Amino acid sequence: MDDATRPRQRAPTLKTIAGLTDLAVPTVSRALSGALDISEDTRARVRAVADEIGYVPNRAGVRLRTGRTNVISLVMSTEHDIMNHTAKLISSVSAGLRNTPFHLIITPYFPDEDPMKPIRYIVESRSADAVIFNQIQPQDPRVRYLLDRKFPFATHGRSNWAKDHAWFDFDNFAYGRIAVETLAARGRRHLLLVPPPDKQSYGQEMIAGCSDTARRLGIDLQIVVGFDSDSAIEDVQRGVSDLLDRQPAPDGIITGSTNSALGAGAALRTGGIAIGRDIDVFTKEAMVFLRRVWPEILTVSENVVAAGDFLARAAIAQVTHPKEDLMQKLDAPTWQLDDEAS
Repeated sequence: MDDATRPRQRAPTLKTIAGLTDLAVPTVSRALSGALDISEDTRARVRAVADEIGYVPNRAGVRLRTGRTNVISLVMSTEHDIMNHTAKLISSVSAGLRNTPFHLIITPYFPDEDPMKPIRYIVESRSADAVIFNQIQPQDPRVRYLLDRKFPFATHGRSNWAKDHAWFDFDNFAYGRIAVETLAARGRRHLLLVPPPDKQSYGQEMIAGCSDTARRLGIDLQIVVGFDSDSAIEDVQRGVSDLLDRQPAPDGIITGSTNSALGAGAALRTGGIAIGRDIDVFTKEAMVFLRRVWPEILTVSENVVAAGDFLARAAIAQVTHPKEDLMQKLDAPTWQLDDEAS
């Protein structure tokens, strides 16, 4: 019998899963849709059977029946750091959607494009049920646009309208305070800050945290101009190199990213300056890397895995339970002044 005459095997349906699990078809449907009134064990069992038999929901039917796409879009600039921050965020958002009816699509935009472009496309085409995005500005036009249209979204960072939308944020004000306090405790009095872009909310928070603490402790703090923690490594290296000969000479550097710490470290190495002896470098990273390369560097961990998982659940909650309270979380740095000893 050739392929043309062989009977076509019917695709598995909700009824197939119901027969294999001894559950009613409506229960199977609700379990696959992630209904919270179905126990987690039952949802997992139904999902496992569906995966085993290769059940694939009819997306057109789902959209016709529920009005949903079962898609969450992560909107990100193609300009990203090389030290796994972006990869970890994508991976953790994906993990947060695992075993739910939702799946992830990545919607990129180029640095020279209007960040509103992908947001408008998703809303106007209804190609996703919710969006997640980062690089938040205080009066971010994307946030305002989505709020005005009541379209579900969650942000990695806070806008001036934070009380009105879901978000997860790292406390960059506290990070700046801790960085200055730690360097001051080590006897450093003349600090350079390589902050995130000051047009973004977390950049403003970090600058404020460093500046307020430096004033309180009587520390000399110089905020670099012409480059920032999002700049290319070679640009940070060049910029820091130009500042090392200033008087009084800097004895501490604070950076807002792993990339900028690498650039600063390269400048110090080229200048024959020893990290930890001649100058301290304080930074944050999403994975344990820098301390393995430079044990003398001072680092705080930013939990991007927790951020992605939280944002995924926050986006789903708005789609499935729009009347419930918005999910919001500020993640505080856990650094202690004696952490370096461990």
